[in-house]
Amino acid sequence: MASHRRPARVTVLTAAAAATAAASLGGVPASADPGAGTEATRAKVDRLYEEAERAAEGYNKAGEKRDALRRTVRQAQDSLARGQERVNRMRGALGALAGAQYRSGGLDPALVLLLSSDPDSYLDRASALDRVTARQSAALTELQRERRRLDQERAEARTALAELERSRAEVARHKRSVERKLAEARRVLASLTAAERADYERASRSGGRSGGPGAPDEELPPPPAGLGPADSRSAAAVLAARSAVGKPYVWGATGPTGFDCSGLMVWSYRQAGISLPRTSAAQRHAGRQVPLSQAQPGDLVTYRGDASHVAIYAGNGQVIHAPYPGARVRYDPVNMMSHVTVTRI
Repeated sequence: MASHRRPARVTVLTAAAAATAAASLGGVPASADPGAGTEATRAKVDRLYEEAERAAEGYNKAGEKRDALRRTVRQAQDSLARGQERVNRMRGALGALAGAQYRSGGLDPALVLLLSSDPDSYLDRASALDRVTARQSAALTELQRERRRLDQERAEARTALAELERSRAEVARHKRSVERKLAEARRVLASLTAAERADYERASRSGGRSGGPGAPDEELPPPPAGLGPADSRSAAAVLAARSAVGKPYVWGATGPTGFDCSGLMVWSYRQAGISLPRTSAAQRHAGRQVPLSQAQPGDLVTYRGDASHVAIYAGNGQVIHAPYPGARVRYDPVNMMSHVTVTRI
């Protein structure tokens, strides 16, 4: 792997995609302008694929935050319930004490002392009772304060959860919008000749190099068996990823029948007994970064400046990944995209 830079043709497409990413939610014409040419079509499709993947990763991140917040809310509610039980028990004890005092006639303590046949014993009991009552009062005050705090935390958690649900709904709407654009892009691709479509597929799968697979469903050969990972966990993750080749790309899926890009990494490493973060951006920082020239099977390979795509290195200059909606898990060259970062778990 002496050089990992993409050819100028594909680099220009990537730059065009980055420059127009913010405008991806705008309208896309229903059919390509014949004068725009194949390059403009590729730029549109590249941009839409990138936007779709960013939306999927944003959706995954929102879901991860939502789940964490739900756990926090449940913990706060459990703590509040336990505190309330304690308050109820203490109130019951105080009620029993008040009832006993009432049944004794509710006499003034000074009069009880005068009438007592054992003043010293009475004073000892009264002193102990005062201390118990003081402790109970202090504990009750503390629990009431804790209850107010938990009530506030629960209200804040509910507010945050509602905001997060709205955020996730927004991401879902974004995904639907991108899916419509992807369908539109497919119609644009369908307007090309068979040779032009095959050329686009070759470019998308080989980083723009010539000599890539000649058909959309053709797979790169698996790496030689001798290029094994350095440790058993990485080997297990690679074997899992290999077993997923041919499975469809599915929004937000972590297997075993479908995957998005980061979901495939989560599932593959889960088979090796390792828990990875859910999003590709977090996976980029889940281990130690190494140069691409030192990549070993099992390393994670993230792409683009925002790490919005991730694959697992399979050896022999190839990665396994879930490319984009409509495609299946497959082998591709490690330098298929720009801004390559290698992370060793």
